[in-house]
Amino acid sequence: MSKKNAFEYIWRDRKRTIFGLPWSFTTYFLTETKFVTRSGFLSLAEDELDLYKVTDKKLLLPFWQRIVGCGTIIIYVRDTDTPQKEIRCVKKPREVLKMLDKQIDKERDRYNTRGRDLYAAMGGMGHPPMYHDHDAADACDDYADHHDGHF
Repeated sequence: MSKKNAFEYIWRDRKRTIFGLPWSFTTYFLTETKFVTRSGFLSLAEDELDLYKVTDKKLLLPFWQRIVGCGTIIIYVRDTDTPQKEIRCVKKPREVLKMLDKQIDKERDRYNTRGRDLYAAMGGMGHPPMYHDHDAADACDDYADHHDGHF
């Protein structure tokens, strides 16, 4: 098997440019377990995201993209390198989003993970976990009790 065919792609497309033409050096790939972005011409850079780590998605349909049948998908991921990934100007964005949803659900089932579990672990979308220091809050209450509210 050649390196180029090392993965089986469910979906593949290029970022579209003017008039919705694929004149770009950015290519997107969806496999069963990952979403890959490859960019560059002579020097290539690849970014892989595990689908089970996706916490949320957003579809953007700007006017100039809609005219040529394109749209942008933003996926939010529990990933330190890439917490937010923009899949810019791709053809048939609703169909792509549907494929993404299907694969994300399969991966979450495989890892026994659901979106709200990931959301709670993040402390909210894209934010670090929120830890509450109950001792500090209790200390403030104790101070207020002993000082009759005069600070």
